This record gives sequence, structure tokens and C-alpha cells, in this order.
Amino acid sequence: MNEIDTLFRNNREWSERRRREDPEFFARLIAQQRPAYLWIGCSDSRVPANEIVGLLPGEMFVHRNVANVVVQTDLNCLSVLQYAIDVLQVRHVIVCGHYGCGGVAAALRGGRLGLIENWLRHVQHVALEHRELIDALDDEDKRSDRLCELNVLAQTANVCRTTVLQDAWARGQEVAVHGCVYRLADGILKRIAWRVRQPRDLEPALAAALGRIAASSLT
Repeated sequence: MNEIDTLFRNNREWSERRRREDPEFFARLIAQQRPAYLWIGCSDSRVPANEIVGLLPGEMFVHRNVANVVVQTDLNCLSVLQYAIDVLQVRHVIVCGHYGCGGVAAALRGGRLGLIENWLRHVQHVALEHRELIDALDDEDKRSDRLCELNVLAQTANVCRTTVLQDAWARGQEVAVHGCVYRLADGILKRIAWRVRQPRDLEPALAAALGRIAASSLT
């Protein structure tokens, strides 16, 4: 059996197991998609969004890319954000990075990487903005992990500044934005940015988060 055949076999076993455990599971999925959460995370295969927060398929809308970047020119990400908020009416947007992120580490090291250099430039801009906080650490892994935190903070702010969020808040829609980092070593989520529920929450939330990051030893 080759690798692809294994996936199809696993799929059949999963489907059968799911129907045994919950005969109405797939009928509910067909009926509607009404998740309360949008997850914007890294493409890393070690960070399965639904699983690490204990949710089933259909309970979380997910967008992933290398290093969980949110930029105003990425129509893919913005389209997901707009659909999640305007159509699905999600109540929470979660930006999640993870310690040990290869994309973030590559952005910090620099060097020639090919096409992905253009994408990681967004993370490098975050590193340049917070150079002192990163250089204060004497270990390369810790510097990379600090950039993971700072990148989550920056991308959380970028979400809040999109026209999608600004318009939603202007019309009184209740949607909160959160930033967190996932720790591969033990599977625990760490909050980086506390919930932002309206435009005036953003700057105080950023300042408080930067203070916590600066005070953290990453031990």
C-alpha cells in the first residue's frame, strides 16, 4: 500500500468510527456551518487548529499560511476574514503562532531562501521594529521564540486594522480579536494579546502585551 492509499484507508476508518460514535455527526455538518471562531495560524503540520483546542469539524473556520502573517495585500486571507465575519458571523478571531516556527527562524536568520523570502519580509519588518527586545536574549532559539510572540502581536494588530474589522465594529457587530502562541513542547496555548473588541482597545492592548513580552525571560 502506498502513502496515498494509506490516507484513503485512514479516511474510511475515520468516517466509520465517527458514524459509530455519533450517527448524526455528518448530517449536522451538512445542515449548516456556524462556527464561533476564525483561526489564523501557521501552516506547520504540528499545529492542528481544531484538535489543540478540543473542537470538532465545523466548529472553527481556519486560515493558515507560513508564519501566520496578515497583510492588507493578501486577498486570500482578507477574503477568509471577510467571509468569517460578514457571512458566518464569527464572534472571535484568533491569531496563533507557535514556538519553534521555521518561518520565523528563517526570517530572523536571513539569507537566500528563494521565493519565500518575499513573504518572510513581513516578519523581518517586525524583527527590525523590535530589535532591542530580540537582541536582549543571548540564545538563538529564545530570540526566535520572542520574534514568534512579537509577530503574533503585529499580526493581531493587522487584523484589527483591516477594513473588515473596522466596518464590523462600526456597525456594532460583536467580534473580538485575540493573539496567542502554541508551545510544541507541551501543547499549551499562551495568550499574547488580550481580546480587542473595539478600535479603542487596540493601543492599550498592544502596550500591555509588549510590556509582558519585555518582562518575559522565555525560560
